[in-house]
Amino acid sequence: MRELDFIKWIYQQGKFDPSIVLVGPGDDCAVLNIAGEKILITTDQVLDGVHLSLSQHGPFAAGRKAAARGISDIAAMAGVPVAMIATIATPTGFSQGDAEQIHHGLLSVANQFNCPLIGGDVAAWKKSSGNLAITVSVIGKADGIEPILRSGANLGDTICITGKLGAAWKTNRHIEFTPRVREARILAKEFHITAMIDISDGLAADLNHIVEESNVGAKIFAEDIPIHHDAFQSDNPLKSALFDGEDYELLFTLPAEQAERLIKDQPLAVGVSKIGTIVDRKGIEIIHDGVAEDLPPTGWQHET
Repeated sequence: MRELDFIKWIYQQGKFDPSIVLVGPGDDCAVLNIAGEKILITTDQVLDGVHLSLSQHGPFAAGRKAAARGISDIAAMAGVPVAMIATIATPTGFSQGDAEQIHHGLLSVANQFNCPLIGGDVAAWKKSSGNLAITVSVIGKADGIEPILRSGANLGDTICITGKLGAAWKTNRHIEFTPRVREARILAKEFHITAMIDISDGLAADLNHIVEESNVGAKIFAEDIPIHHDAFQSDNPLKSALFDGEDYELLFTLPAEQAERLIKDQPLAVGVSKIGTIVDRKGIEIIHDGVAEDLPPTGWQHET
């Protein structure tokens, strides 16, 4: 099974009351209208052997990453996290001390964002083949800012990104990252952000989500992509920045004149880079050394 194919199938099945479900499957969070308040809900997993190695990184890191991934989805819509629910399925031989370390890892991020862990469930595999699985659901609120979707990019918008990309897997950056909640709120308050997503699957794949949902295309420039110094340890740093994923930076679009002010003012400590433009075409074109070519929308994928 290919993850993205299954997700597309799920999108086609949903039928919702539009007065309650304002945003359903297909974005970083669902958005519900509850008593006139826009509530954001997301859920995500961390699996041993897929998102990290339990033997290498340990249970604290597993809990930390699980919480951070969920809160990063709230950040991608410029929301504020307010509560978290977690479930774990532990492998055989897992001790209570190990489980407590997962809890400590979850809280290390939850407490940073005033997002209490309010409940969940614990189960244990009976067979030795079962690996650690952690699922975290995060509830957020719009808190005065309209949730920013993937589908709002307009022709002529500038494409920007926070931080630097590539080779997060080569260090513990894919575990120790800080969700960009504060940065997203600043951007949404001070600029007209038209579309946004957090980069988990990779720049190419996640930019493709924006252009597909917005029914537009993109042109990006290789020399403008901010490459993390870790990526220069690889054979192809640009490829690493485009396709590795697990960076959890914000990828967003905004009107060109506002982008100029953003790049000049640089209001975020992590930095913002301008990498391209939303254009009237399908897919993504990358310009490298003056040569244009189509960029495949590939990146991190979970396959079974």
